[in-house]
Amino acid sequence: MSTLGDARCLIITGAGRGFCSGADLQARGGKSLSGGEGSYIALTRHYNPMMMNLARLNIPVITAVNGAAAGVGCSIGLAGDFVIAGKSGYFLQAFVNIGLVPDGGASWMLPRMVGKARATEMMMLGEKISPEKALDWGMIYKVVEDADLMAEARALATRLANGPTLAYATMRKNILVAMENSYSEQLLAEAEGQRIAGSSEDAMEGGMAFLQKRKPDFKGR
Repeated sequence: MSTLGDARCLIITGAGRGFCSGADLQARGGKSLSGGEGSYIALTRHYNPMMMNLARLNIPVITAVNGAAAGVGCSIGLAGDFVIAGKSGYFLQAFVNIGLVPDGGASWMLPRMVGKARATEMMMLGEKISPEKALDWGMIYKVVEDADLMAEARALATRLANGPTLAYATMRKNILVAMENSYSEQLLAEAEGQRIAGSSEDAMEGGMAFLQKRKPDFKGR
């Protein structure tokens, strides 16, 4: 993610037939350590920083779920601002099936997405959630045919990349902090964000385009 440069949207998808089947905690943590210690090191040194970097990106993120999104892969799949799933995709909190607990931020993310009861179902029963059910639960943006997945993701990415990037960055930040902020804190966060966005070139262009009754040409500045 440190090499994104001037990118104005990020698509994350899996290489091959699956999105991500989970983390190799032992390989990341060190095979000479006990299972628990190796997992702790892998999470705190690698996976947790990756998830925080993803949350703090200043461009929109699309996840195109092209198969199994299991374990930490489920957290990565659901971390997109827009989650598009192919019909063969699914979401699985597989940890309980091997005597482990959710990671990758799942225990923070899922209750806020789907409520305590459904989050508990996913984490404690360890059953696959189909893309149709995920859509019904409000977890994802769209379900498409597998063959159409990347075309849908790229079309959305093009739309977002042509949008007001600075405003998107502020929206991402405000949505993240809204999970913890009080109402008054969120009102202030919105005001601060509006001060930043309102001073941007894109805001000036948007205002001019509105007055001139034309489509704005946002530059992401």
